[in-house]
Amino acid sequence: MRVALWFLGLFGLAVALALFASTNTGTVTVFWSPYRVDLSLNLVVLLLCLLFVLVHLSLKALGGLFSLPGQARSWRIRHQERVMHAALAEGLSHQVAGRFLRARKSAQVVLAREANLKQSGEVWPGVERLRVLANLLAAESSQSLQDKVAREQHFQQALKDAGDGHTGEMRDGLVLRAVRWALEDQDASSALSWLDQLPSGVARRTVALRLRLKVARMAGKIELALETARMLVKHRAFSQVSANGLLRSLSQEWIQSASDTDQLQQVWHRLEATERQLPEVAGSAAGRWLRLGGSAEVAFEWLLPVWQRIGDAADGLSQEQKIRLVRIMENGFSAAENPIDTVWLSRVERAHLNDPGDAVLQYLAGVACLHLQLWGKAHQLIRLALPRLPDAGLQSRAWQLLAELAQRQGNDAEAASAWRSATLARMRRVD
Repeated sequence: MRVALWFLGLFGLAVALALFASTNTGTVTVFWSPYRVDLSLNLVVLLLCLLFVLVHLSLKALGGLFSLPGQARSWRIRHQERVMHAALAEGLSHQVAGRFLRARKSAQVVLAREANLKQSGEVWPGVERLRVLANLLAAESSQSLQDKVAREQHFQQALKDAGDGHTGEMRDGLVLRAVRWALEDQDASSALSWLDQLPSGVARRTVALRLRLKVARMAGKIELALETARMLVKHRAFSQVSANGLLRSLSQEWIQSASDTDQLQQVWHRLEATERQLPEVAGSAAGRWLRLGGSAEVAFEWLLPVWQRIGDAADGLSQEQKIRLVRIMENGFSAAENPIDTVWLSRVERAHLNDPGDAVLQYLAGVACLHLQLWGKAHQLIRLALPRLPDAGLQSRAWQLLAELAQRQGNDAEAASAWRSATLARMRRVD
């Protein structure tokens, strides 16, 4: 449709010109003493059009002639730029392939060509970014070659170029690379110093948080590592299983670093509620608390949320977690200044009645009766649970309790037999 309209317009213009030229009888007289020249108006209009076209072409030719030096300069710059980009790409391919010496040489070629252009006064947009990338590539290759002197030279030059030019956003990437290098060099203090130079927005990025977590663990700053891990979990940087494992490990490590009960209580209250409800964390805290001489009441209070899950079919405890919980509770019963209260006794009995086939809970009920001086019931429960206990440590401890009960009743032969069985069970546990 558009082409048809163009043709119609051209035909109309041609008709108009033909009508104007055929009916135009005007003349133009030029007096050039002693001559007189008469020209038709149509010829004058044609000559003026030709003159306009000639002048236009002449000016365009002169402009092209005078622009030849500029075009040659632009071509030379583009050629050098293409050569430098090709050398940078070649260096990156060598870096990925593990040819670090060749990668550094390619980066040095880029820097040398850029320096020559700069000395000749040639500058183009984006040269600072290219220079920073070339220095970074050379520094990365030097790090891989264990050439720390060359690495620092290229890195400091890259930092200077990133700060002086219009590539300030690249400085964050350079700082992150410095943190990685410090990690590779096992220099935690230097890595923390570089991390502190990151802006707050960059420091909350996942890559920066991962680096901070590694640095904090290397430096032994467990609290900082745990806070960083929490932020990574909020950013969904790990799967749920990995996140729980990481938080559990860091929480246990922080708990074990406490040197007294006051410090341990501070650590416990600074843990989040979800972390305190993890069986391993609560067990580590209660066990550490008892070893530091803390009261059994506080330990049982910390273990209560975990104990309430012991009969939950959906979110219950594994056999290993249950055995660890029973051991800690047994230590708490032994460390208590007063006999255990009836509340905990009822909890233990209720759990045993809900699952009478569980030998571990039956053993715990026997231990509770033992500390309440219910000797006969304790002996019966422990004796019934002993053959079905899944852990050699619990078996050894059960034989010891039976031996102590036999000695209390004056049955030395049974006590000696129980002590021998306890020794055999302990030997099996060591094997």
